[in-house]
Amino acid sequence: MTERSRASVTRDVHEFVVGPSRIHWDGASLVLDLDEIGMPLPQRVRGRVRVWPRGLSTFATALDDGGRHRWGPIAPCARVEVDLQQPGVRWSGEAYLDSNEGDEPIDRPFTDWDWSRASLRDGSTAVIYDVRQKHGGDRVIAQRFSADGAAEPFEAPARQKLPRTLWRIDRHMRNEPGEPARVLHTLEDTPFYVRSMLDSSLLGERVTSVHETLNVPRLMARTTRLMLPWRMPRVK
Repeated sequence: MTERSRASVTRDVHEFVVGPSRIHWDGASLVLDLDEIGMPLPQRVRGRVRVWPRGLSTFATALDDGGRHRWGPIAPCARVEVDLQQPGVRWSGEAYLDSNEGDEPIDRPFTDWDWSRASLRDGSTAVIYDVRQKHGGDRVIAQRFSADGAAEPFEAPARQKLPRTLWRIDRHMRNEPGEPARVLHTLEDTPFYVRSMLDSSLLGERVTSVHETLNVPRLMARTTRLMLPWRMPRVK
């Protein structure tokens, strides 16, 4: 990922262009054409990612008490096809696409959150947002999305503590009692954010969950800000 200035960004009703990369909707799928340089070891990342929604969702909700930060899935049940020429990678599988937006910096209302997504046997997707605020109580958003995008709330189970990360980040998972969650694979482990695959239990099923934890004070720390340009360079 590269941060680019306004001069490198254009958008119209057909496409969204960021530098040499672009996103557009072809009528059936969301197409991402990538042409970037990976970091911290420079390498070309070039190819196409295509997301095929099974249905589009209009669900949206506030993440904070003030309603200044909002989340909603665009395609909660989808399929992805990845075809990269550089590096030579090609695969397909289950996918999920959502959107976050805010009217203020993320560090004002939040201290941290845990988020998880799991595909269920009937083809639906269960999402849990477990949010801690600086002021006010915890907010737990638990929604089950059917293949056509329709949303239905469900009662989230109790929090279960997960092992700390290599960067000593505390994280938790909403998981049914008596069925402990296990970390299968850590996909990304940073000073302020971690994403993993979990073996967990939800809505009476044993599922594989994508799980992430964001630690906002760590994100805003000066040491983190000094490291970010090495992973996310900034160009005009």
